[in-house]
Amino acid sequence: MDFFDVLAKRHSVRQFSNREIREPELNTILKAADAAPSAGNLQSYQIVTIRDQKHKTALALAAYGQDFISGAPVILVFCADPAIAAAKYDGRGAELFCIQDATIAASYAQLAAAALGLATVWVGAFDEKMVAKIVGGLKPVCILPIGHAASGPEITTRRNLDDLVHQEHL
Repeated sequence: MDFFDVLAKRHSVRQFSNREIREPELNTILKAADAAPSAGNLQSYQIVTIRDQKHKTALALAAYGQDFISGAPVILVFCADPAIAAAKYDGRGAELFCIQDATIAASYAQLAAAALGLATVWVGAFDEKMVAKIVGGLKPVCILPIGHAASGPEITTRRNLDDLVHQEHL
């Protein structure tokens, strides 16, 4: 699929079929995340892959009852690793760069899933302490359920570029 087709076809999906994600597909998604740029090429993030129903249900509960999360066959939880970034960039690395690294990696994974014809939705609304407990104490940045769409996505409008892009003011 052409890159711009991927961008146009990627939409948030909150209903997943029971169809499993094959290992080669998941590996392609994880390799895309690994290819994401990061501050100082430190890759100051961790990715937790969740497939078992017990942990998927716990994540849905931790995400304020967003039950659709537990319906995805695979969930990736992208977590910042502040210690890695802090070793080179001190406080700015620990407070910002590791979060940016995890976010960029999650974006690459989401686009790779779309390129494979899979459905995702970015979940950022969750109780950080509850999710951290589920993923072994790491600092969660986003939850990315991945699966085959059970129904078409709800297509949303985008902001007009004139409202979004501003010329520099010198």
